[in-house]
Amino acid sequence: MRTTCIVFVIFLLAVTPLMAQKKERERLEECAAVMEEILNVPDNVPQELLDSAECVVIFPSVKKAAFGIGGSYGRGAVSCRSGKDFNGPWSAPALFALEGFSFGFQLGGQATDFLLLVMNPKGAESIMGSKVKLGADASAAAGPKGRTLAAATDVVMKAEILSYSRAKGLFAGVSLEGSTLRSDGGANENLYGRELDARQIVRDGAVSVPDAGKKLIDFLNRKSPHNLSD
Repeated sequence: MRTTCIVFVIFLLAVTPLMAQKKERERLEECAAVMEEILNVPDNVPQELLDSAECVVIFPSVKKAAFGIGGSYGRGAVSCRSGKDFNGPWSAPALFALEGFSFGFQLGGQATDFLLLVMNPKGAESIMGSKVKLGADASAAAGPKGRTLAAATDVVMKAEILSYSRAKGLFAGVSLEGSTLRSDGGANENLYGRELDARQIVRDGAVSVPDAGKKLIDFLNRKSPHNLSD
């Protein structure tokens, strides 16, 4: 009996990390799918905005509580252009968490995809911290889409982070002020096999792109290979 218990414990110790790593790999694959779908729809994110972004953050299927003052949470990934001046290829992805509150009545819980564009080095440095509150630690605004960019130049110039949402087939800019972003430490450890924060992965180049993240990073490098910001 004792031998059986020991074998079972060893089995659990061996299998649990593999299961956790599989979960994080699936998250990266979902991020890639969402990114492709969003950038391939008509009237999407203006190409010049993507080409001016230092980083992108993708959160697939962020969930909200059913009604009232409901908590929201999401798990996704961030990638930044590599190099000191953000002028290199897109980096290995770091897993990220989105947390916040939604106020007001909601007609039932629903899952929403979010895409965030980090538009300048200051914004990129902000999200590399342990935790950043949108609207307080980093200025944030709903992102313009399609041909509306010219009319929204003021918003683009002032915001460090532009955010978009997609739910039930509808794509639009959305404000995420009051929400917080943070590095998902446990998930990054599961994925990369050691304790790493977002800065080490994304800015310091401590790791190479994992197989599960190659589809996302390859797509970004094809879609926006060069940083065209001033």
